[in-house]
Amino acid sequence: MTDELDDMGRTREDRWASLLRDANAGGRASYVQFLNDIAPVLRGIIAARCGRPKEDCEDILQNVLIAIHEKRHTWRDGEPVGPWAYAIARYKTVDAMRLSMRRPTVSYDGTELDIVDEASHDPTAAADLDRLLGKLDATSALIVRQIRLEGRTAEEVGRTLGMTPGAVRVALHRAMAKLSALAVADQTEQSGKARE
Repeated sequence: MTDELDDMGRTREDRWASLLRDANAGGRASYVQFLNDIAPVLRGIIAARCGRPKEDCEDILQNVLIAIHEKRHTWRDGEPVGPWAYAIARYKTVDAMRLSMRRPTVSYDGTELDIVDEASHDPTAAADLDRLLGKLDATSALIVRQIRLEGRTAEEVGRTLGMTPGAVRVALHRAMAKLSALAVADQTEQSGKARE
């Protein structure tokens, strides 16, 4: 995905870095502009992650913006701002979901028009999945990718790997259980880091 260039020929990442750099040096106007630029992107990430009504997403967004304010000194000049801010949004969203202990709901009282476009996605999700799949053995990771992500059948994957369809299904079940455990452990670890 390529960033559009602004009227000064900068990408979104370059603009955010410039604004945050100036804000950290005391530039109030740059800080306000940075928050105005990044808030809609964070709103989309939060909505995509939690699937909650708009009001809940706005509450989480406010917590994310507060966390960014409190942690802006932790951003390292020269590193991309997006992944740093996306991580804070991800951790705050997980924390909010954990606190409420509610399942995501969809409102049908007219607010469904405010639901984020399905084309919106969490830009960190693919990286998270790749990192977790990298913790599996090569065969298990391949089975998960081919069946769950590419939509192949156990028979097709079995022919490729020289396994029976039943063995592929068992391996898939075990791999998914391990991925689930890894994801929970990862969220717990990342949530702890976000609070530091």
